[in-house]
Amino acid sequence: MLTYEDVKRDSAVRTYIQRADESLMALGYTEHSFAHVTAVAENAAYILETLGYPERTVELVKIAGFLHDIGNLVNRVDHSQSGAVMAFRILDNMDCDPEEIATIVTAIGNHDEGTGLPVNAVAAALILADKSDVRRSRVRNQDIASFDIHDRVNYSVKKSRLKINEEHTLIKLKLTVDTKFGSVMEYFEIFMDRMILCRRAAELLGLKFKLMINEQQLI
Repeated sequence: MLTYEDVKRDSAVRTYIQRADESLMALGYTEHSFAHVTAVAENAAYILETLGYPERTVELVKIAGFLHDIGNLVNRVDHSQSGAVMAFRILDNMDCDPEEIATIVTAIGNHDEGTGLPVNAVAAALILADKSDVRRSRVRNQDIASFDIHDRVNYSVKKSRLKINEEHTLIKLKLTVDTKFGSVMEYFEIFMDRMILCRRAAELLGLKFKLMINEQQLI
């Protein structure tokens, strides 16, 4: 049975993730390499584990999280769909069960706010984990004076935490933002579609989604 650790250690997978991130770096995007995909895998697993999903489902969402951005190797445009096709071939070659391939590929193909929807629990957890990974360390540009809006918003986030309450009725994204570098309005300018998708993902999991910035509830 294929495991998350098997996928993490696979040399081809690691090459695709690294080269995809190199392409995004050349285009001026924030970090999408191992730090990002590992954070997404672990946060997605936290969501489903906390909600009591089976251990195997938690393992599948970790695999989906680690593979979700490999489509950037092909092109940033429609990267979720190309990534899903790549993941299908990778997982099939690793003798993954077809039912599990279907779950993982569906989640990857639906994780982007441009075209995706939370069609199942794995996709919903992947969406929430991916869209909540906002942090200063994702910014690669070292020249603050030349920051674009994505740099400013990510750099402004000093702390980010995704938390499910004890009653399992609410999932909250809490951000601590230094407004010297990016405003709350700029955050909404580039992340509103993502937050709407997060709300839909939370609803599929039987949760309400809340966004807190500097202890103020905004969604």
